[in-house]
Amino acid sequence: MQKVRVVVTGLGCVTPIGTGKDAFWNNLLAGKSGGVNISHFDPTNFACKVAAEVKDFDPSLYMDKKDARRIVRFIQFAIAASKIALDDAKLSITPDNADRAGTLIGSGIGGIDFLEQQARILFEKGPDKCSPFMVPWMIANMAAGLVSINLGLKGPNSCTVTACASGTNSIGDAAKIIERGDADVMFAGGAEAAITPLGMAGFSAARALTTRNNEPERASRPFDRDRDGFLMGEGSGIVVLESLEHAQRRGAHIYAEFAGYGMSGDAHHITAPAPGGEGAIRAMALAIKDAGLKPEDIDHINAHGTSTDLNDKFETMAIKTLFGERAKKIAVSSNKSMVGHMLGAAGAVEFISTVLAVKNDIVPPTINLENPDPECDLDYVPGNARKMLVRAAISNSFGFGGHNAVIAAKKFKA
Repeated sequence: MQKVRVVVTGLGCVTPIGTGKDAFWNNLLAGKSGGVNISHFDPTNFACKVAAEVKDFDPSLYMDKKDARRIVRFIQFAIAASKIALDDAKLSITPDNADRAGTLIGSGIGGIDFLEQQARILFEKGPDKCSPFMVPWMIANMAAGLVSINLGLKGPNSCTVTACASGTNSIGDAAKIIERGDADVMFAGGAEAAITPLGMAGFSAARALTTRNNEPERASRPFDRDRDGFLMGEGSGIVVLESLEHAQRRGAHIYAEFAGYGMSGDAHHITAPAPGGEGAIRAMALAIKDAGLKPEDIDHINAHGTSTDLNDKFETMAIKTLFGERAKKIAVSSNKSMVGHMLGAAGAVEFISTVLAVKNDIVPPTINLENPDPECDLDYVPGNARKMLVRAAISNSFGFGGHNAVIAAKKFKA
């Protein structure tokens, strides 16, 4: 049986370097950093005092003011990105198609900001003072739930929680829902807002965060010899996926074809990647195979590229092992050098970048790569964006717990 083709028809994002695909893409190509001194709370006593914050975000532009005041930040981001994606796709959700349109939005952390607030109330004022919204705003699946409610999506409604692979798994899983015929349209991606005292303290305790506090714009430096940890980011990325038949029937603009999906488990360590990127190799190979492509067809890799010691080294090793001599000819770049690590939203925002690279034949740069690590010796597109043919590309995400997810996009041909 012929595989149902899935295409990307809408892009929506809220990121530290811009809201909406145009602002995000233009700043990405310009090499703009979203790194700033933390303003969400007083970081005086924290080892890491910098992050990539979303600035000038007004939730009331995307929901009524009452909801904007009470809904937690990661859900606000998801609703905003979904409405932007809906508008970008020029799609109407009606009673006739609502039950064939669904949502699958992941989050690694969920409503940690509200959890912190309610924990303080519990300990200081007692259980009777806790909010009845504590559980709904805390659980990770409520981004998908609220997007479904806001847009009237009555099809599949789910959430993937696979740490830093959540956004990528969500898009891959959503595409498979369309492939098997359970939906015609899926809003898929991730959302995160973990720049909070508890979030920062936890990742600092794990020694995962950068401490380059005097240079926030230069703190995230994937594949650089002087990298010292990731820069926490926040935001959301949502894509509209449609079956090709549905998209063509309504005359939709198609950015690219969703080509393939692969995932694997490291079975190795709770935080560290498998030596040599063994799990990453399998996930990339599966995505390329699912896409009906060969390694030589891949022109660009949007790397996980976290700016941590083991990830950057092992991802490089994985690419070299899978692609062999061709690895040196592939343009590999890390969006995290600019937007930081958006955790459960990272893979979704990075897939938007990947789709735009395929569509526009431009690969964004990796910034702050000033002193290359001898063990990271691929073409990371340092400093400046590159105009080049991008026939097909893959986007890598690797999460704590050994969750590896890779999705592929290719140029759309009718």
